[in-house]
Amino acid sequence: MTTAGPPAVAPAIALRGINKQFGPVRANRDVSLTVPAGTIHGIVGENGAGKSTLMSILYGFYQADSGEIEVAGEARKIHGPEDALAVGIGMVHQHFMLVDVFTVLENILLGAEGGPLLAGGMAAARAEVTRLETEYGLEVDPDAIAGGLAVGLRQRVELLKALYRGANILILDEPTGVLTPQEADRLFDILRAMRARGVTVILITHKLQEIMAITDNVSVMRAGQMVAHRRTAETTREELAELMVGRQVLLRVDKSRAQPGVTALRAEALSLTDGTGVKRLDGVSFDLRAGEIVGIAGVSGNGQSELLEVLSGIRPPSQGNLTVHDRVIDREHPADAAELRALGLAHVPEDRQRMGMIPAFAAWETAILGYHQDPAYSGPVLLKSADIVTDTESKMARFDVRPPDPQLTSESFSGGNQQKLVLAREIERHPDILLVGQPTRGVDIGAIEFIHRQLIEMRDRGCAVLLVSVELEEILSLSDRILVMFEGRVVGEVDGAEADARTIGLMMANALDAEAVNG
Repeated sequence: MTTAGPPAVAPAIALRGINKQFGPVRANRDVSLTVPAGTIHGIVGENGAGKSTLMSILYGFYQADSGEIEVAGEARKIHGPEDALAVGIGMVHQHFMLVDVFTVLENILLGAEGGPLLAGGMAAARAEVTRLETEYGLEVDPDAIAGGLAVGLRQRVELLKALYRGANILILDEPTGVLTPQEADRLFDILRAMRARGVTVILITHKLQEIMAITDNVSVMRAGQMVAHRRTAETTREELAELMVGRQVLLRVDKSRAQPGVTALRAEALSLTDGTGVKRLDGVSFDLRAGEIVGIAGVSGNGQSELLEVLSGIRPPSQGNLTVHDRVIDREHPADAAELRALGLAHVPEDRQRMGMIPAFAAWETAILGYHQDPAYSGPVLLKSADIVTDTESKMARFDVRPPDPQLTSESFSGGNQQKLVLAREIERHPDILLVGQPTRGVDIGAIEFIHRQLIEMRDRGCAVLLVSVELEEILSLSDRILVMFEGRVVGEVDGAEADARTIGLMMANALDAEAVNG
């Protein structure tokens, strides 16, 4: 007599033969994917590989041109996010969708109020949110105003929104792109707790170290197609990178030792006090020399952003001074961004969408922002648009911006291609000084390799490069010297060749005697 085994568990998600085309672009080509229930499943691929489009189809933002979707073994037609939520699928987007002036509880309830009278249900909703917070480790004050929360807490609110609506399948799109390393570690703890309670997580990310650390399985997309599925324990970062790009990718930065020259920029006791009286920079001093990369390490929010704003002319210092070549800049003798550009200083801002481009502008307009009065671009009355388009086509070719169409709006490009467009604009000016903030935030592995190579080439041509990044691995790989910031101050300096993650991490927390490091 044969004893029947336990019934097979249907996969949480099964996508079969998904196709999606936008005009001439085939975003998804016959894509199939199976995600086992109660697992964390990674999806990786270069920017534009089609992974976000595929997940948008699963969540109902887009409709597939053809193909089938099964949820828990049943065929489903998902025409919008409300259909996705009805079958237990939630999505947390890279750019959070919260109403800043609402409380946490109000944001969670928004769209799921359950009737015209809220008062009677608020107590029950609060109790349910408290239960979810406790069960999944998502502690956040339900009465806090969303706009005042740190990024990591805002993300928890998004997770709570999905869980409150009954989601047991969560799609996370680049969830650590705006998180500090500490916040990312906490997120992974939360995801493990969700998996332990049967929640299925689909993780879209370009960070291969995260795939290796948190996922059970991983699928690789390239050029709109699914090219591989792997058990995470049976693959490597190197194999995944090669599958993503279609060639071998150098995961380490290959560079010679720097040959620093003259001082190009000097900061002396720079301080900055904001409009609320909070000191954001406190006596920052350092030299930046031609032919070197100086990395600024620190947990996000310790003055790095404000330092870039002062150095680039966006904000004048409250105290101290800055010398660029022979020009001394202080509170009484300010210099705006245009004057600093004329002095040979270029700036790639941390937030490309807010400060590096205007999303509604065409790519050819973004490619000249800040340099639009250059005689090569500006005629007596009008811009030389034909010349600018030709110039932008050349930049796009050299920096592999996809699709290579200068007429597309800037917001039409993926984050990595937006970043390459902004980098091309600044690097192609051949500046003496390059300030770079978060150069690879939200960028795929192939583009990261390209951007790192560009920064090393700039250094080797004699440019002085100041690098700000929350990616400690990036700081350690690229920097010839590393300055560590804590609460608006430089608390230590380490030679890049001698730096290690543990030492820099302790300095970032101000838990190490800087003199012991430098001594």
